Amino acid sequence: MSTAKKTPTTSLCTHSLTSLTYGDSDLVKDLMGKKTFTEVMLMQILGRTPRPVDLRITDVVLIVLMEHGLTPSAIATRVVYMSAPENLQGAVAAGLLAVGSSFVGTMENCSKLLDRIVAAPDAQAEALEIARHYKSIKSPVPGFGHHLHKPVDPRAYKLLDLGRAEKDLKGDRIRALETLSKAVDELAGRPITINATGAVAALLGEIEVPTAIMRGFAVISRAAGLVAHIVEEQKDPSGRFIWDTIEHAIPYVSPSAAAAKEA
Repeated sequence: MSTAKKTPTTSLCTHSLTSLTYGDSDLVKDLMGKKTFTEVMLMQILGRTPRPVDLRITDVVLIVLMEHGLTPSAIATRVVYMSAPENLQGAVAAGLLAVGSSFVGTMENCSKLLDRIVAAPDAQAEALEIARHYKSIKSPVPGFGHHLHKPVDPRAYKLLDLGRAEKDLKGDRIRALETLSKAVDELAGRPITINATGAVAALLGEIEVPTAIMRGFAVISRAAGLVAHIVEEQKDPSGRFIWDTIEHAIPYVSPSAAAAKEA
């Protein structure tokens, strides 16, 4: 039996002395000046020519995810940029490290639940099982609830309205989110907000973005937003203010005093 390992290959890009190729397209002849960034991005990520509906949905999702104000990712970017202003990419990278399961990247967690509901023989029963599980562990269902936007998250409802209006979408992920929303509300005994990341999960699923790479769209979008934070930091610095505020707001307590307080 042969033990030779298969040689890895790539289909994303190649080059010669006189040309660059993305997939099957010549960069200079086929893409530059003819395709938008979103078109080429989807072509590279999804491995197919995007439809007009794919472009519309992706653009609105990227706009929604780009900016969330002075969240942990933006604060990290501003403070790191203050410390190393010669390293713009390092400051952006620091902010992108905060794109995780608590902020920005939560559409991935919601999408896993929508995948379950779509695949289940009884969507309503599956949704109720999911809602019961999260209630039993006293944890919000991914894609639901928001500390600021109540009783509705306007971003989520706009996203879902746009998705429902697209005739070229199957609608199965949107219906799955609606089914899950009814189950969550039923167990809570009151309406629970569908948040923006829940709606994003449904819409990206509708254009066949795999659950496992959805967070990448948040990374792409948030990178642009963090560059904007650096532009503002250059004009009106807040990094030092953030540092000073924390230094004064969190007092020092000696180890012996802390131990005595706990005793």
